[in-house]
Amino acid sequence: MNVIEVSNLTKTYTTHKRGSGFGAAVKSLFVREKVEVCAVDDISFTVKKGSICGLLGPNGAGKSTTIKMLCGALYPTGGKINSLGFNPYADRKKYVRKIGAVFGQRSQLVWDIPPVDSFNMNRAIYAIPAADYKKRLSHLAALFEIQDVMQKPTRVLSLGERMKCEFIMAMLHNPEIVFLDEPTIGLDILAKTKIREFIREINAGGTTFILTTHDLEDVQQLAEHIIIINHGKKVFDDTLPRLQHYVGERKIIELKLNVPLTIDIGKELNARIIKQPSPVELTLEVDTASTPIGEFIAALSRKTNFADIAIKALPMEEIISQIYSE
Repeated sequence: MNVIEVSNLTKTYTTHKRGSGFGAAVKSLFVREKVEVCAVDDISFTVKKGSICGLLGPNGAGKSTTIKMLCGALYPTGGKINSLGFNPYADRKKYVRKIGAVFGQRSQLVWDIPPVDSFNMNRAIYAIPAADYKKRLSHLAALFEIQDVMQKPTRVLSLGERMKCEFIMAMLHNPEIVFLDEPTIGLDILAKTKIREFIREINAGGTTFILTTHDLEDVQQLAEHIIIINHGKKVFDDTLPRLQHYVGERKIIELKLNVPLTIDIGKELNARIIKQPSPVELTLEVDTASTPIGEFIAALSRKTNFADIAIKALPMEEIISQIYSE
C-alpha cells in the first residue's frame, strides 16, 4: 500500500537577473530581466507504508523543495501529490496532524524553556489526550534516556541532546509519516547511533520515514528505498541493493605489501589504483564481473608479496557520484 503518490511534480521559481556595478543597479530599478528556475522537473514516485525512503541528491538538486511540497509548505507549479489521501497544500490543516518533521538545522523547541514545556505546547496544539501524551512521552524519553535532560533549558543542551528532544517533539502526536532533513548533521557517532536505533524502532511500529541526508551511513543503515534527484530530475528510484549494484560488481581491495611494487599492477591485473599513500600501501578497485575475486587474489599472490589484504564493497559515495556524473 502506498502512503505517498507523486505524479509529474514540478516547481518553477521566477527570479530576476542583474549585472554588476552601479549602472546595472540603477537600471534594475526600472528594468529587470526575469529568469525562470526549474527546481523540480516533472518527477514521479511512490512511497510504501511503513518504509524508510532515502531522498538523495547534491546541493541544489531539488530535494529540499520536494520535501517542502510533500509537507504542504510549498505549492507545486504542476503535477499532483496524494499523501495519506490528502492534497498536502490544499488540505494543510488536516494533513499536518498526520505528519511530523525533524530538520537538523532548524529547531522546533523554544530556546529559553525546558523541552518538556515545548512538549506540553505540542500536546495542546495537537489536542493529544493527557493519558496518551503521558504514556507516549514516557516511552520516547526512556528510548532516548533523556528523562533528566528534558527538564533543563533548551539553550544549555548539547547538539545531540537537543536532536533527541527534536525527535520526541515530532513524534508526540503519533504521526503516520515523518520527514527527516539531515537529522544527524553535526552529531558524534554515539548520538548518531542512538538516533538511528530510534528511527528503526519507531519504523517497526509502522511509521513511514522520508529521509534526506548527505550522510551516506544514514542511508546504508536505514533506507530500503532510494530516490535520487539531480538538477531537479529523478535519476534513480529503486531499492538499496539495486543502487549498490548499479555500477557493476566492483570491489575495493586494500593492500599492505612486504616490499614495494615492481610491476604496473593496474595493467597486469586489470585493476585501477585509487590511492597509494606509500610505496607499500595501496587501494585498488576491481570489477569482479570481468575478474572473479578468487582469480584476482590468486593472480595477486603470484605477482606481489603482501602482508595484509582487506576486501570491501564499493563505498556508497562512489556509487552515487557515478550516478550524478551520468
